[in-house]
Amino acid sequence: MLETLIEPLQYSFMQRSLIEAIIVGVICAVVGSYLMVQRLALLGDAISHSVLPGLAVAFLLNINIYIGAFIAGLTSTILINLIRTRSQIKEDAAMGIVFSAFFAFGITLITVIQKDNKIDLNHFLFGNILGVTFEDIRDTFMIAIVVLLVTIALYKELLFYTFDKLGAQAVGLPVNLLDLGLTILIGLTIVASLKAVGVILVLSLLITPAATAYLLVNRLHQVMILGVGIGVLSSISGMYLSYFYNLPSGPAIVLVASGLFVFAFLFSPSQGIFTHPASNSHQSFFLKELKQLMRSHK
Repeated sequence: MLETLIEPLQYSFMQRSLIEAIIVGVICAVVGSYLMVQRLALLGDAISHSVLPGLAVAFLLNINIYIGAFIAGLTSTILINLIRTRSQIKEDAAMGIVFSAFFAFGITLITVIQKDNKIDLNHFLFGNILGVTFEDIRDTFMIAIVVLLVTIALYKELLFYTFDKLGAQAVGLPVNLLDLGLTILIGLTIVASLKAVGVILVLSLLITPAATAYLLVNRLHQVMILGVGIGVLSSISGMYLSYFYNLPSGPAIVLVASGLFVFAFLFSPSQGIFTHPASNSHQSFFLKELKQLMRSHK
C-alpha cells in the first residue's frame, strides 16, 4: 500500500502536479464558500469563461498569461455590472450575455492563433496539470498567498456582507469595495486554477467542495475548513486516479469532488436523503401535490 502511494512521487512531473493540485484545492474551497453562500455560482461561471480571450491576447503579446486572464475576467465583471445598472436586464441575464460573448471571442482567437503558430492551446479549456512548471507553481502560490491573506484580513467584513448586504451597508461598510474585492478574489482563484482543471471545469472545483461541506456543517468558517479538506482530498485522489488509470487529470479531480458531493447529499446527518427523516415528508408532499395536479386535469 505504501509503495503504491510513493510510486507516483518518484517522478518530478507528478511532484509538481500534486503541489499545484493542493494549492488549487485550498484556494478554490475558500473563495468558493463565499460564492456558494451568496448564490453566485453563475458569476464564477461567467468569469471563468471570460478569461479565455485574455489568455489568447496575452499569448499573442508574449506576456504572462495570468495577467491577460485576470484583466479579461475583471473586464467581464465590469461589463456585467454596467449592463445590470444601466438597463432593466437582470444580473443573471447580463452574466449569460457577457460570458458567452467572451467565451466565443476566446475560442475564435485561439483558433486563429493555432492556425498561424501550430501550437495547442486547448489545455486552457480542459487543464494540463501534468505539464506545470516550477514557474507555474510559483505564480499559483503567490496568487494563493494574496487570496488567503485578503480573506483572513477581511473575514469579518466579508462575513457580514455575505449574509446581510443591506445591513452591512447600513452600518457603513464599503459594500461596493467589498463586492469588487470578492470579484477580484474570484478572478485570481480562477486564473490560478487554469493549469489544473481549465476554463470549463474550474467552476466545479470552486463550488463542489464548498457545497459538500455546506451539507455537513453550518458556519462559514467550518464550511471553509472542511471545504479545503475536501478540495485537497479531491485534488490528490484525482491525481492518483489519473496516474494509475491513465485518466485526464482535471476531469478526474472534478469527478472525485462530485462523488464526494453525492455521498454527502445522500448521507449528510442533517440534510441527507437517506439519513434525514424530513426528506420523506418532502417527498410525500411532492407526491400529494402531483396527485392534486393530475386530478385538476381530469
